[in-house]
Amino acid sequence: MTKTNPLQFIQQVRSEVGRVVWPTRREVLLTTVMVFAMAALTGLFFFLVDLLIRTGLAAMLTTFG
Repeated sequence: MTKTNPLQFIQQVRSEVGRVVWPTRREVLLTTVMVFAMAALTGLFFFLVDLLIRTGLAAMLTTFG
């Protein structure tokens, strides 16, 4: 494995960073909103599942307990 000169390494890194296609402000905003929306939907789903299980268990315990 050959060692690269630190100056060469920095030049290669700058060259690679120049090739990166950065997202636009609109794309970042849209994906951020989608992440928050999906997190809220997931939280709501698990809240409802938890409520259903808790209600079912409470009903079983009062019936058979």
